[in-house]
Order: sequence, then structure tokens, then C-alpha cells
Amino acid sequence: MKNLAITINYWAKSTALILGLSAMVSCDGFLEENVVSQIGNDYLNTPKGLNDGVNAAYSSMRAWYGSERGNNLTIFGTDIFTNGADGSWKFMNFYTNQFDSQNGHVREVWDEFYRGINTCNAVIDRAPNVTGLSEEVILQRVAEAKFIRAHHYFILVQLFGAVDLQLEETILPTNVVTRSSVSEVYAAIIQDLEEAIPNLEAKAKSDNYGRATRPAAEHLLGRVYITKATSEAGEATDYAKAEPLLQSVINNYGLILLPEFGDVHAFGNEINDEVIWSVQYTRDPLNNQQTNTTANPVFNEGNNAHVFFLMEYDVQPGMQRDTENGRPFKRYKSTDYTLNTIFADRVNDSRYKNTYVDHFLSNRPGEYNTTFDKSKETVTFAQGDTTIWLPGYNMSEAERAQYPYQVLTPELYTERLFPPMKKHMDPGRVDRTQFEGGRDYIAMRLADTYLLLAESQFRQGKIGDATESINAVRRRAAFPGKEAEMEISESDLTFEFITEERARELIGEQTRWLDLKRWGILVERVKAHNPQGAAGIQEFHNLRPIPQNQIDRAEGNAGAFPQNPGY
Repeated sequence: MKNLAITINYWAKSTALILGLSAMVSCDGFLEENVVSQIGNDYLNTPKGLNDGVNAAYSSMRAWYGSERGNNLTIFGTDIFTNGADGSWKFMNFYTNQFDSQNGHVREVWDEFYRGINTCNAVIDRAPNVTGLSEEVILQRVAEAKFIRAHHYFILVQLFGAVDLQLEETILPTNVVTRSSVSEVYAAIIQDLEEAIPNLEAKAKSDNYGRATRPAAEHLLGRVYITKATSEAGEATDYAKAEPLLQSVINNYGLILLPEFGDVHAFGNEINDEVIWSVQYTRDPLNNQQTNTTANPVFNEGNNAHVFFLMEYDVQPGMQRDTENGRPFKRYKSTDYTLNTIFADRVNDSRYKNTYVDHFLSNRPGEYNTTFDKSKETVTFAQGDTTIWLPGYNMSEAERAQYPYQVLTPELYTERLFPPMKKHMDPGRVDRTQFEGGRDYIAMRLADTYLLLAESQFRQGKIGDATESINAVRRRAAFPGKEAEMEISESDLTFEFITEERARELIGEQTRWLDLKRWGILVERVKAHNPQGAAGIQEFHNLRPIPQNQIDRAEGNAGAFPQNPGY
């Protein structure tokens, strides 16, 4: 398929920056992209233009899912991950005063999401005037735009609180902006999703894979209600409203929990029956870009989650960097709380085994001096021999000496050497240094639906129902034959158990910071379990700083668009 050279320019009220549009077209049942440039303002009024506009809005999801900014804003500064050795963003885990309104990640998320929102606004406003498409298709495209707009505002309101609420296309630059209340933002999100649900495809997978479907919107709206419930906009009925939406996702679309937990994120299995909706990437670096503006560079980075969770294996005896084991950024290191409490059960629960890499095989044969395991002076490897074993528990030096390879036990963990997480590993990259991963990012999956359902039921006092919802996830997570041992009783189900179960199941999937924030326990949990973040975190860190460039370009500056307290 040839790439077209087409671009549409729009002005976003809150960003006052040119939007670049990259168009995805259907090919073999998937959304695929062509680069779009140099076309006129009337293009969106055509059938192809409307489709391309919706597809361009989808591409703004890449500013969040699988990106460095999306991961840093949800993984760092939590109870289950702290910083590894490398990277210039450690201050986001430390909560130092470097994390301020000049932060590039918050600026990029803000700008990219508002560009995506304005594209959605244009699609929604112009769709009634488009001829040459069936009413059904037009309604579906508008529903998709409302799903994307609701998604973006949902992330923004969680990160920043009150934000600028724009529900109409902004064609000309303007600097008149205000911060709408959290209640107003949630009302707009809910209205968008309620209006979108009836017109989205009522199936687990769209005919053009990657498009939003009815179960995706129901899952999102269920999460919106559960999050809203503990916000300043919360209402007593929020949990009750979430429950039937989440039940519908589980019961009505043929989605299933895969029999093996390890298969959910297995490389090459990104399209599976547990996935509700994913953000698509490709192996073509040109088509992984999110925007093309004169003010900002192209974000041409692909799904980069594969680099952040890995340890420094590549300088150890018998090893060199390769595509299979990944490019180790050493960015995120699991906390002791994660390893010792969250994953305490490794006899019945398969999730520790299927979440972490526990051994490395030699790709650089030879004889070497040992590095971290001094129970032996040298080690010798043939191709494919075990070079490093991570048993997950401590043993004496004499015990380690019995093995012909280095044994990395918890007492030897450092910011460079620690259990690497394998959920996002991408051996399909073209070479061992490539940063731009090509795997789709699984943004919504059925296990999360079950856990959200359990939470909504628990909050309503439906303990028996909540217990069964959680047990569905736990039975799937069991080693074969251990299903009964994995089940909990009603007396076992506490709020703390729910927080830990979400960590076990969803670790590394860009949920934890948002969970801790909505539960109101971010500060206490970081202080309790993340030593690097404990000293710096304060209550005002429950919100991120408004980007300074947004305040500066607003008419009246901080007087009209005030910064969040503490920044």
C-alpha cells in the first residue's frame, strides 16, 4: 500500500498549534495508516475525509499508550515500581521540585490530547453535512469520535483536575480559555459515552480491528463511574451505574479470559479473545508518528514499553544485547513490596512466573570472571547455556556456588540488576538498538473488567458477588491443578485485597498511579512502599502540574487559567 502525501491543518483552542493528520485506512480487516498532508479545509466534509479524520484522532492515543510519557506518568511514583539506574526522569519518581510546570511529558500529553480532541470535534460537527456515506457509517464514525474525546478528557481530568472543556471545533486561533469544573468534565465524558454506545459495533472486535466497539465504550464508562465515585464530582449512584456496564462487557460479546495468564501478553498474540480494545502500532516507523507540526517535532517512537522494565543483562558474562532479550533502559524496578507481598504466593499463582524473566541463555559463549555472584570466580558458557538465574528468593553463598552460572538473588538486587518484566518485550524489532517498537498496546482487557466489576460490587456491599468476580480472575491465574487453592472466601475480600489483586494482574499496564490517586491513597502508599519517592511526595502531587505553555498562552495567563496548587 502506497503512502499518500496529504495533511490537514486545524487550530486547537487550548493548544493553538497545527494538527497533523495521519490517516488509517482499512486493509485486510485492520486499520492501517497513510501519511496525510497538503489538503484543504473542505476535505473533512467528504466521505474519505471524515473517515481519515476519525483515524487521525485514533493516532493521538499513541501519545499515551506505550509511550515514555504515558509510562512515566503512570508507573513512576507508585507503590509497586521505583526507579532503576538510568534515565533523566527519576525526579518523577522522587517527586522533587524538578517535577514542575515545564515538564515535557505533561506538556506533550496535554497538547497531543487537545489536538486529538479538536479533531474529534471537527468530525462530530461536520458529519451531518457529509454526503455519500450511509447514515449507519456516519453515526458510527461520530460515535468513535465521541469515544476518543471521552477517553482523552478522562485521562486529562484524572491527571490535572479541572481542564478546558471544548466540545466544538476550533477553527481559528484563540487564547480565551477557562478551567471547567471536574463535575462539568465528567458530565461531558459520560454524555459522550452514553451517546456513543448505541452506535458502535456490538461485537468484541471491529471489522476494522482497532476501532472502538460497544464493549470498549461500556468498559470505559464503567471505569469512568468508578473513578468519578471518589472524585469531587462523585455521587452515591456511581458504583451502581458502573456494575451493569461491566457485566455487559463480560456477558454479551463473547470475550473470555484466556486459559493461561502468560498468553495474554505473549509476543505475536496481541489480538486475542481477552482484548477489548488496543492501540495499534506498526513496524513502519513513518506510520507510528502521532503528529507533524511546525511547533513540535514528529513523535515517531512506536510502542516503547519494551525498553523500560528490563535489567542490565547485556554486560553480564556470557551475554550481549539482542532483540530477544531487549534493549534495557533500566527505568522501572519493582519495589520490595511488589516482590515480597504482591507476589508472595508463587506456589499457586502463576503470575509472578509469567510476569518476570527468571533466566537468561548465553548468546556470547566463553569464559568470564563473575560480576555480581562471587560464590564462584569464573563461569564458562556455550551457546544457549544458562548464564543468569533469578530464583526469586535468597540462598547462601554455598548454595549459589553449586550452580555453574551466576545466581541473582534478592539480596543482590540493585538499580541495575533486578527481575525484568516481560509483558511488553518486543523481539520483533529490526535490530537490538531499535527504540520504536511495533506491538499493539493492549489498553483494555477482560480481566480488568472483572476487577472493576468486583470493586463496584464491593463498594455496594455485594461481597458475595464481588468475591466471585475476583475469583474468576484468580482461577485463571492459577497454575494447573491449583484453581481451588487460588479461590478466596468472602471473609478474605477486603479493600486492601482488591488493591493488591489489581497490582498482581495489571502490573506495568499504565493503571497503578491512576488507581492509587482515585482510591485516595497515593501519598500513603508511596510513603509506605517506595523509599525513593517517600521523602518528596506531598498531597498536592495527586494532581500533575498544568503545562506552563498552556498558562502562558491563555488570555490573562495564570489569572484566567491558574496552576494547580503546589507547583
